[in-house]
Amino acid sequence: MTPEPIAARDRRDIDGFIDKLWLERGLSKNTLSAYRSDLRLFAAWRRESGSGSLRSVDAATIQAYLATRLEAGTKARSSARLLSSLRQFYQHALREEWIDSDPSAMIEMPRLGRPLPKTLGEADVEELLNAPDITVAEECRDKAMLELLYATGLRVSELIGLQPARIDLTQGVVRVTGKGGKERLVPAGAEACHWIEVFVREKRPELLHGAACDALFPTRRGSAMTRQAFWYRVKKYAARTGIRQSFSPHTLRHAFATHLVNHGADLRVVQLLLGHSDLSTTQIYTHVAKQRLLDLHRAHHPRA
Repeated sequence: MTPEPIAARDRRDIDGFIDKLWLERGLSKNTLSAYRSDLRLFAAWRRESGSGSLRSVDAATIQAYLATRLEAGTKARSSARLLSSLRQFYQHALREEWIDSDPSAMIEMPRLGRPLPKTLGEADVEELLNAPDITVAEECRDKAMLELLYATGLRVSELIGLQPARIDLTQGVVRVTGKGGKERLVPAGAEACHWIEVFVREKRPELLHGAACDALFPTRRGSAMTRQAFWYRVKKYAARTGIRQSFSPHTLRHAFATHLVNHGADLRVVQLLLGHSDLSTTQIYTHVAKQRLLDLHRAHHPRA
C-alpha cells in the first residue's frame, strides 16, 4: 500500500480538530479560522523542513518554530495565540490517541503586557455620532449603527449581523448572540432606538428597493455589511470630524465601557453588557478610568 501523503493527513487532522471545537465549544467563525490558519502554517513549516507530520512533533520543534516566527517579526501576543492553538490541537491529539504525550505541555506562554484599549473622549464620540448626513440613505443607516454601537457596546460582528427581530424598539432592548453562541439582553437607549426607527421607516426601503434582507442594516446590494466595509465608513466619519487619534474597530465598544465606568457603573454590570465570560477581561476598563484621572491630575494640578 502506498503511504498516505503527510500533507493530506495533517489537513484531515486539523479539519477534524476544528470540527470538534465547533461542535463542543461553539466558537465563532473568526476564532476557528484563526486556529485553522495557525495550524496550517505550522504544518507547512514542518513539510518544508522535511521533518514529518504534526503527529511527530516534540517540544524542541515547537520552540524552534516559535523562535523562527519571532525572528520574522511576530509579536508576543500573536506567538501566544499560536502556542494556544498548538496546545489545544495536541491536547485533542492526545485524547484521540494519535500521540503518546503532549509536546506543548511544558512550554511557557510568552509574557504579555496588557495594553490599555484605545478609546475616545465623550466629546469626540459626540462629533463622530453627528458626522453622517442623515438625508443620505447609507449615512442614515450608519448614523443608526453608530448610535447603537455606542449605546450597547456590541462587537462589530454582532452589529452587522443583527436582524430586525432581535431588537425591540418598544422595550428598548437588543437580543444579542455573542461568542460561543451565548445570548444576552442589552439596553439600547432612547437615542439609538429613535435613529433605528427613523432609518427603518424612511431609508431602509430606499436601500433595498423592494428586496428582502435578513440584516437590520443592509447595503444597497441587499446584503449584510462586512466588518471591513463598516470600519472603512467609520474611518471616513472620523476624518470628516477631524479626529486624529488612531483607533480600532472596537473603539466605540471600548468607549461605551470606559464611559460607563467613568460615570460609576458597576463592573459586573459592564461585564454582562459586553458579554465577557470572565470579569478579569472587563477589569481593564478600571485601569482606563484610573489612567484618565491621572492624566487630568497631571494636566491641571499645579503640583502634579
